[in-house]
Amino acid sequence: MFTKKDCYNKSAHIAFTRWSVQRRGRMALVSVFLTTLIVFVLASISWTAEISYPVSTFNDGKARFFEYKTPDGIVIKYFILKSSDGVIRAAFDACDVCWEAGKGYVQKDEFMICKNCGRRFHSTKINEVSGGCNPHPLTRTIKDGKVVIDTQDVLAGKRYFDFKGKRR
Repeated sequence: MFTKKDCYNKSAHIAFTRWSVQRRGRMALVSVFLTTLIVFVLASISWTAEISYPVSTFNDGKARFFEYKTPDGIVIKYFILKSSDGVIRAAFDACDVCWEAGKGYVQKDEFMICKNCGRRFHSTKINEVSGGCNPHPLTRTIKDGKVVIDTQDVLAGKRYFDFKGKRR
């Protein structure tokens, strides 16, 4: 390490300058390396959050209703059930037709019934049929004994629960 006193000697000054430049070069190289590493790590992280429920929760065939609150305060409602054919199904508690009423569905035996218009939908058709007054499908997967729903899929149904400016 050089001191200020050494800089009075011309050769020491040149050596100090070289050392200083090399040090800055090494620091720049370390900085570039760390920045590249951080970008690589961030790019490889999955930012997708998942919601999961044990499959056993739905073994009785009863629809379970859930809510997901968005950062802007909108509550998205959905339900999951195991239909009579043994398939676990998920849908938003809303449809393309009656969603503005904000009433959703109720289960009666093997059917989900719209609380607004009274239409009935067999449990085996949930998550299979969309449009009209059918409960709007919600993508779900079964992994390691859990029903898994991606929060991005839940957020895709936000429009059915955003009542700002709507008369209910």
